[in-house]
Amino acid sequence: MVASLSGTLALVVGLAVLLLPLMASELSRPRDALWGAVVLLLGLTLVTSADRLTGSPMLAVLCGGLLIGRLGLEVVQLRWRALTPEEQQRLLSLERWQTSLSELLASAARGIAVVSAAAGTVLAALQRGGGGKSSSGKRWVRADDVKASEEPANQPSEPTPEPTPVVHSFAEIDQLLQSAVSQAG
Repeated sequence: MVASLSGTLALVVGLAVLLLPLMASELSRPRDALWGAVVLLLGLTLVTSADRLTGSPMLAVLCGGLLIGRLGLEVVQLRWRALTPEEQQRLLSLERWQTSLSELLASAARGIAVVSAAAGTVLAALQRGGGGKSSSGKRWVRADDVKASEEPANQPSEPTPEPTPVVHSFAEIDQLLQSAVSQAG
């Protein structure tokens, strides 16, 4: 139960850290996406293996979560103090958060539109290519079938080429090359 709750909390915090550059760019730093992904991975692990975490491993997870939370709080406080008073005031305004949320929703809608258009294109290509008839009307014919249909029955067929030799060492390759050179020259 505790592992599930802490995992869910880690998933929410990880998602918030991933969305931080989009929502509050003043507080974000370049590597926040990496740390957000790590926290999401921790949350996913805690949620999926909650039944196995009992006893002392659960105590270790709780202590680790408390340490991570305390460190995160220190980082947020440090970043808040680094802002100018104007930036702090703007960050606290409701209008700024509404604007950020509307931009995030617009970006998500555009992303969904692009993904659905790409999926539609791929689906259309698969339906065209996967069908029984091709659009060009060409028929693929094996080379053996063409030779058999072009050769008259009374003429003998061409001699079959010699099989390719199988070599097991570089010395055998050298011998084959020397014999080929001597036959050619």
